[in-house]
Amino acid sequence: MTTTTTAALPVPADTSLLGAHVRDGGTTFGLWAPRATRVELALVGDDRRQTNVDLQLGADGVWSAHVPGVGAEQRYGYRVHGPWDPASGARFNPAKLLLDPYARAVTGGVDYSGPILDHLPGSNFVPDTTDSFASVPLSVVVADTPPPTPVAEPVPLERSVIYELHVKGFTQLHPAVPEHLRGSYAGLAYPAVVQHLVDLGVTAVELLPVHQFVSEPFLISRGLANYWGYNTLGYFAPHAAFGSVGTLGQQVREFKEMVSALHEAGIEVILDVVYNHTGEGGHEGPTLAFRGLDHLGYYRLTDDQRNDFDVTGCGNSVDTSEPGVLRLVLDSLRYWVTEMGVDGFRFDLVTTLVRDEQHHVDQQHPFKQALRDDPVLSRVKLIAEPWDMGPYGYQVGGFGEGWSEWNDRFRNYVRDFWRGNTHGVAELAQRLVGSPDIFADRAPEASINFVTAHDGFTLRDLVTYDVKHNGANGESNRDGTDDNRSWNCGVEGETDSEHVNALRHRQAQNLMATLLLSNGVPMITAGDELGRTQQGNNNAYCQDSPISWLHWDTAQDWGDLTDLTRQLLQLRAEHPVFRRTAYRHGEPLLDPTGAPTGRKNLAWFGGAPHEMTADDWHDGTRRTLGIYLAEDAPDREQDAAFLVWLHAGADPVRVALPEGPWAHTYTVVATSAAEHELPGDKLPAGSHLDLPGRTVVVLQVD
Repeated sequence: MTTTTTAALPVPADTSLLGAHVRDGGTTFGLWAPRATRVELALVGDDRRQTNVDLQLGADGVWSAHVPGVGAEQRYGYRVHGPWDPASGARFNPAKLLLDPYARAVTGGVDYSGPILDHLPGSNFVPDTTDSFASVPLSVVVADTPPPTPVAEPVPLERSVIYELHVKGFTQLHPAVPEHLRGSYAGLAYPAVVQHLVDLGVTAVELLPVHQFVSEPFLISRGLANYWGYNTLGYFAPHAAFGSVGTLGQQVREFKEMVSALHEAGIEVILDVVYNHTGEGGHEGPTLAFRGLDHLGYYRLTDDQRNDFDVTGCGNSVDTSEPGVLRLVLDSLRYWVTEMGVDGFRFDLVTTLVRDEQHHVDQQHPFKQALRDDPVLSRVKLIAEPWDMGPYGYQVGGFGEGWSEWNDRFRNYVRDFWRGNTHGVAELAQRLVGSPDIFADRAPEASINFVTAHDGFTLRDLVTYDVKHNGANGESNRDGTDDNRSWNCGVEGETDSEHVNALRHRQAQNLMATLLLSNGVPMITAGDELGRTQQGNNNAYCQDSPISWLHWDTAQDWGDLTDLTRQLLQLRAEHPVFRRTAYRHGEPLLDPTGAPTGRKNLAWFGGAPHEMTADDWHDGTRRTLGIYLAEDAPDREQDAAFLVWLHAGADPVRVALPEGPWAHTYTVVATSAAEHELPGDKLPAGSHLDLPGRTVVVLQVD
């Protein structure tokens, strides 16, 4: 492994001075660029003319100036001077107008046909002295405004139901949202949209990236765009294209109003954030901000410091082992909490952020320590995507106290179970109770359970396609994973077959039910409850089109899935037995006198009247599992208990309903089976129940 060793840089003494702040009849500008020899602030007028102001260097590497008469909506950029020596990581070029890393708003886009490279293409890094002004976005001065209304009652993590959505795609086709608001922050705040989330039972929206981002040049050349937004350029600026009014700071106000509207409905806001890389791409990519400020400081480089050490697969990796860069990340997070009102973060490829100077993974990294000790950030929800593409990048289960993590093992096994590609039910049992084999050092809410996410098939496509269909992406279907663990139910793609469609509905309900009945924190992908399809595209990151947008009219055909989702979320909200904060190990339940009841808070049944045996657990052909869940309350009258059956076999199976201390009677309260397939009356303990093929059945114990 190649590494880079550099002299320590001064750290900003007061990062609150960085960025642009309206005060004292003008605006104070601050920029951390400790290796620069000169910094010019370029103020851009409405006529596109520039007025340059020299900033003064402080001992902490911060360049600053107060400019009287400058206020909100002022556009600006920086021209940063210094040595040109790419072999040592120095690529200062004042011809390239740069964004302010602390800019609260950004206006304009990138013209990749313009002179946006700091070097002449194919020249072995000869500097390009052509001005990039006409081809790059600009920073915007934003006046301070009050933060959004906070959520009245923060939702404990164990009660959380996360709904992952894209700001534009969620409302772009919503029939109730006025056309001029569709696809915007205001569209997401529209009453009919918020009401859908409330009615469903969602407690938090997780927004795909809303930090200012750009599309990659190879996508632009194909007539496509970076739709998902995992290509950040501004860590403090809400993405301007999601604003419905303007881009000179209006997007900041609109974002805050959206947060207030969601909070007033009791819904928290979690941001999917991308601090692991930036939109400047690899070492031959455009110079828009960080590369021109300090290529060596902001990015991980190889020994040949021309090249980026890339553990993200996106061309570059942000170097949080540099204290000044780490401060930028922490300041950004704090800003989004204190000023923009968000309630938590999901960190994309977070392993990159905990790599040390030698690029090794360090779970004691200062980044994690800072989050733990920070009085603001230690109180918000922190969710890890616990992997990157570098050595030892897969870190599921490794992030420890204070963190929840995306649990891809839940996703993979649940998909396998319902498509019939498993070796028994032992691992399914672990996933149902919160994956204690992975998160034993924490509580069940450490596991963010999901069956689908933005990346991969939608729930409907998971039961409709065996293989990806990504032709629209322009890469000859080579992009996207081939490990889909999907099953098309016998026909590839959409069909008019009633039998196949009924099976697909059943399978989609089974997958959703398993997610919502499992201990841990469920994450639903937006539109899955409505039968959203991407027509088999499992990598729609570049599809800002109807392929990715949510089509609300699918709800007419998928109402059964919507109803079951809503029903199970209500069941989950009403009964803590489905969202325990500690792992169950089958502890005996006691009556009010302290005497054993003969029941347990967790028990497993395989269809026989007794609990599962060792032989049952080792039976690789087993496709049926029953889980008995009971509260630990000693008062039987207040002791809600449920028996949940998951049967993945194609044929019906007869199971015995445990009797004696386990129950008197059982009542079906939720199921993926059709109404005529199960009895509607109370079922006596000790009787038998015929489970239809491929079915989830939830029985409440009486």
